[in-house]
Amino acid sequence: MLQYGLPWGAALLVGLVAVLYARWSNDAYEVFLGWIKGRIWLAFLITPACSVLAVFLTRRWFSGSEGSGIPQVIAALHAPRDETLMHRLFGLRVIFGKLFVSLIGFFGGMTIGREGPTVHIGAGIMAETRRFYPHRGDRLERPLLLAGAAAGLSGAFNTPLAGVIFAIEELARDFQSRTNGTMITAVVFSGLTSLALAGNYLYFGKIMVPQQFGARLILPVLLTSVLCGLLGAAFNWALLRPEVWMPRALREARKNRPLIYALVIGLAIAALGVATGGETWGSGYDQARHLRVCTAPLSQAYALTKWAAMVVSYMLGIPGGLFSPSLSIGAGLAQWVHALFGATPMAALIALCMTGYLAAVTQSPLTSFVIVMEMTNGSSMVIPMMATALLATRISAMFTPPLYEALAEKNYFPKGAAAH
Repeated sequence: MLQYGLPWGAALLVGLVAVLYARWSNDAYEVFLGWIKGRIWLAFLITPACSVLAVFLTRRWFSGSEGSGIPQVIAALHAPRDETLMHRLFGLRVIFGKLFVSLIGFFGGMTIGREGPTVHIGAGIMAETRRFYPHRGDRLERPLLLAGAAAGLSGAFNTPLAGVIFAIEELARDFQSRTNGTMITAVVFSGLTSLALAGNYLYFGKIMVPQQFGARLILPVLLTSVLCGLLGAAFNWALLRPEVWMPRALREARKNRPLIYALVIGLAIAALGVATGGETWGSGYDQARHLRVCTAPLSQAYALTKWAAMVVSYMLGIPGGLFSPSLSIGAGLAQWVHALFGATPMAALIALCMTGYLAAVTQSPLTSFVIVMEMTNGSSMVIPMMATALLATRISAMFTPPLYEALAEKNYFPKGAAAH
């Protein structure tokens, strides 16, 4: 009974939380937009206030919930065994903090996503079931963490295949996990819950492109790969090396006066949003979707301003993910490519650029193209998206290591230890 009932029940709960979290985060962001409508100057009060509160709560009560949460899962899977690690990075305290504090971030219009946190929450929920088994240990915790993470990503994007690929490629970093029946089952049950509550939706809607491109896509794929690879590597470098580019006074405030630091960062996020007419606030989902359906073109500088807002938001150190903002940045890059290759449909270029930029940041090409393919029903673009993902990953890897793994080693591994 334990072998089947516990993981099935936990997977259903992961799917339920994924759907509710999606609704709550959207509602929180809509409240922010309602507050500042016609009074955009209010952002200079609301965003800094939310950033200070979020940093205070994260550091005071919810340490371990910071960031996207994927580095925490990687650390739990690959760091040298530490009896306190699971307690520090998972559990009901961290799950609640991930949900509650990230919603404060959405209330403040910060450039964060919900998909990475959903992965962390899913892994945390599944890992909690280990308490009900008579025998615990690595052989139990590892499949539960992988299953919960896969179910979380599947529920967040409504992309079951991407959830499995993500767990194998990004988290496990090997192919032994392909036989993990618990993971497949968790994805199925989480997906069924999401399907029942949210319907069989496409995250970004169906991309309509011609079936035959031929050689016309070769140059767009190459340019997209270079742009996404370089900008993705720059993002990784900015997150991994803040001591190089962040002013010394701000670095010292980050360490010794975190609330003053949070206030400055909140003002910077507000200023970026006001300067761009609101384009940089939020996850970027709405902007990317509107661009895809040609209802609201973005400014030509959107990819860069959104990139800056994403870096600054992540520097707060509060719960918040990178997936959705990365896809939005990719959509913004598509406008640059379209300016040179106007004969190529914008929808096709958006799919390529979203795939390429996400692949460059995560350096997980399979996960990236499968996510975009599933969320757009873009089966006709599989080969171009695969090529873009592989090339962008290779270019990014020339300059920086895989982001999530590097963050895990930097923040959660014992000093001098490396992933295995």
